[in-house]
Amino acid sequence: MRKGPVMRAIFVDANPTLAEVAERLHRADDIPVQVNRNPNVKPAELPALLGDAEIAIIDHTHLPTDIAKQCKGLKHVVFLGTGARSYMNPEELAELGIEVHIIKGYGDTAVAEMAFALMWAAAKGLTFMDRGIRAGRWDRTDGVELTGKTVGLIGYGGIGAEMARLCRGAGMRVLAWNRTKRDAEGVTFVDLDTLLAESHVVSLHLLLNDETRGFLSADKIAKMRKGAIFINTARGAITDEAALAKAVESGALRQIGLDVFAEEPLPAGHFLSKVENSTLAAHSAFRTPEASDNLIEAALNHCRRISRA
Repeated sequence: MRKGPVMRAIFVDANPTLAEVAERLHRADDIPVQVNRNPNVKPAELPALLGDAEIAIIDHTHLPTDIAKQCKGLKHVVFLGTGARSYMNPEELAELGIEVHIIKGYGDTAVAEMAFALMWAAAKGLTFMDRGIRAGRWDRTDGVELTGKTVGLIGYGGIGAEMARLCRGAGMRVLAWNRTKRDAEGVTFVDLDTLLAESHVVSLHLLLNDETRGFLSADKIAKMRKGAIFINTARGAITDEAALAKAVESGALRQIGLDVFAEEPLPAGHFLSKVENSTLAAHSAFRTPEASDNLIEAALNHCRRISRA
């Protein structure tokens, strides 16, 4: 049991939704957790905000190593998700005595449902018709029936497994490729070239790290089945976005459905926003009440475990 002064945690960048969840799920016997209801914190503001707090709960604020050095009490960072490397360098922080904790699995169902929804919207051309109707046109397009078609999952973690469950329920054949050996009922694991060549839909479910950055290159995109649909709810930087846009515009791919981008928010006039056969979402796959509760409860559990060590 930890001795000495009471440990404190600060949720540094809570949006209104997560702030409410954190305050609701915080228990009387938990360590104090200060919720900063400002989602637009600048990195330079972190030292003053954290003070001598030992734990920082971070949703999306960057924590450069030189800033972390100025946070004198900081010993733990609880990052709300798995993509901490996009916001900080865990190895450099470890050298400062700061341990980074991530949260897996909290939104597997939510993200898989978004991938599933993007797949259907792309297959039926829903956003194309929606844009036309809103502009006063009656644009119609031929859709694709997905029942009996093949979906290929690149990456088979928790989200990939949930996507497989949904697709199997829709009567689709499920192929998968994973960087480590996996086995699952109703899923055929194949090499990547086979998956790309045979899949009517390719859905990306890899974590972003040094090994996967730029993984879906122009060469790999060129190996996809002609007329395939591509879905990404993982991270934009895993793909060659320019090559994806070119493949759709040339007709090599039928549609793309993207919830994530290499640069977020997507700048006005970005080339992806001009791709007609696309369905775009604002990195919102994980944003459900259920996933938010799972996320914050997991973060509080990290704090509880740390305080009792």
